[in-house]
Amino acid sequence: MKYLKNIFGICLTLLIVSCGTKEIVIQAQEVDDIVTYLASDELEGRDTGSEGIEKAAVYIENYFKDLGVQPYFDTYRDSFTVKGANAFNVIGYLEGTDPELKNEFVIIGAHYDHIGFAQEENGDKIANGANDNAAGVGTVLAMAKYFAKTKSNKRSILFTLFSAEEKGLVGSKYLAKTLKAKNIDLYIMLNFEMVGVPLVDKDYTAYVTGFDKTNLAEKMNEYAGKKIAGFLPKAGEFRLFMRSDNYPFFKEFNVPCQTFSTFDFTNFQHYHKVGDSSDKMNFDHMAAFVNTFIPAVKKAVNAETKEIKMNPSK
Repeated sequence: MKYLKNIFGICLTLLIVSCGTKEIVIQAQEVDDIVTYLASDELEGRDTGSEGIEKAAVYIENYFKDLGVQPYFDTYRDSFTVKGANAFNVIGYLEGTDPELKNEFVIIGAHYDHIGFAQEENGDKIANGANDNAAGVGTVLAMAKYFAKTKSNKRSILFTLFSAEEKGLVGSKYLAKTLKAKNIDLYIMLNFEMVGVPLVDKDYTAYVTGFDKTNLAEKMNEYAGKKIAGFLPKAGEFRLFMRSDNYPFFKEFNVPCQTFSTFDFTNFQHYHKVGDSSDKMNFDHMAAFVNTFIPAVKKAVNAETKEIKMNPSK
């Protein structure tokens, strides 16, 4: 009997691996590596047009190459100018596996630029931008890894890392107009902004901006089987829906395009300051955040119909 059990266990393991159903779990060290590099002093705060943001772009491109994620355009870079300076979004593309649904697109995005330098504190002037927004980049790249390894996306996905967000959403405005001109069928745009530290005393994992404009939060909670997306009153008070890279896509396509964040104005005191460094990040939280959101994002990407919709009169 023991011999038969062993044989059964081996066969079951081989079956799981051969069927490609072995799950990918994102580890804390993986997001740590991404955020710590992007928020290092070497990159000098990743200001648009700087040598530091060029290094960040190369890092993201190489990450996509290692995963086998293809460029959407001729290269990974979507180039534009900001006040005479060269800038570029970095975009990876995974074609959908379903012959019909692959013609619909999901954008998973975050901005990878920051402000460069800020008011000096203890001899330090570099605004490293760990939470804002290397943490969002780490989230997007971790999701790219998951979908690239599992090949489980029926719809096509664009993993978009935006530049010049800090200059007024310039990169996302440029890309939104470009994709609108190409007449892509955009289903949803999911943006991740400042997710490096957990919320405190909330009954949800992250809040979603523009909460009442769509049923996104409701569907994400349904897909996750628990409350991962909630409403933060301050998000409306500070008009956060219109202040991140989701907004240009919402304006161009009029489909659900929203941002998830765990920064609630009380749990992180280093916004646009030199203290926004990787040692302030909670990487166990970030790994748990990604692993919590991936199943819900996967169900959204693979839904047979467009279940996430605009609410009436919103």
